[in-house]
Amino acid sequence: MGGADENRHGVALTNLDQPLFDGSGATKRDLVDYLDAVAERILPQLAGRPLSVIRVRPGQPPFMQKNLPTYTPDWVRRTIVWAEASHREISYALCDDRRTLLWFANQRAVEYHPTLATADAPHRPTHLVLDLDPPEGAAFGVAVAAALLVRQALADAGLAGAVKTSGAKGVHVFVPVAAGAAVEDMAAATRALAARAERLDPALATTAFIREDRAGKVFVDSTRAGGATVVAAYSPRLRPGVPVSFPVDWADLESVTAADFTIRTAPALVAERDPWAASMPAPQPLPADLVAEGHTIPAARVQAMHEGKRRARARRAAG
Repeated sequence: MGGADENRHGVALTNLDQPLFDGSGATKRDLVDYLDAVAERILPQLAGRPLSVIRVRPGQPPFMQKNLPTYTPDWVRRTIVWAEASHREISYALCDDRRTLLWFANQRAVEYHPTLATADAPHRPTHLVLDLDPPEGAAFGVAVAAALLVRQALADAGLAGAVKTSGAKGVHVFVPVAAGAAVEDMAAATRALAARAERLDPALATTAFIREDRAGKVFVDSTRAGGATVVAAYSPRLRPGVPVSFPVDWADLESVTAADFTIRTAPALVAERDPWAASMPAPQPLPADLVAEGHTIPAARVQAMHEGKRRARARRAAG
């Protein structure tokens, strides 16, 4: 392909032969080539959704970028979102086309984290997500076992979901929800499903938000709700070897590892079909009993905050 610079789809690409990041075993060109190869698969996951990316520059630690930099080309579509936490407007990208995707690749954006809701309907997330996070050093199989608990909890509620590797050490279960579900009800349903999965095997799974309370179990994270982002299917991850968050059929989940899917292996696996689209059920209404149960469960972060304060008080009293 010649030198370290070239032009592709109207994007000037630079320094393509530089290492991507320490331990990646890849160059910036490898990232660009991967995203170009899977553009038709990853763009449907990003289009119309406010996008955060994780970038890595030579000699600097990785950083998450939400607000578009001032030098962003005019042709990159964007949406303005008010950030309550920082009390400012944030200009998010909408990565709707290959040109924008390659511009991000040239910016060394390795990870792609879209919101669960579209910019047109920010208070109507399209999917409910459960993130299965195994304890440090645990085998991938324990995250898989917890995902199967979630699948059982979904089936018991009359729901179905699709599963993908996170590209790191965990597993994500996505449940498409019929239009019109309120964000509070979706968050409640997510909490209820996590609690039901935990009850199926409390020795394996936990909903404890505070890390030291998890006792070596898989954390069934129900906090990816509302305005949250989740790494997109087919997104690379900032990990050694550049693994990819990749869809897996439920029937195959116990026979794969996260390392099976990288920027080198994934393009061939999606050349003929889109496994994420193929495995995703049709949007489903949320069962009323699931929502009602979830509304009785405090949000994990709120619960953890109160528990942290309670423990601090107890320590002071003991001291």
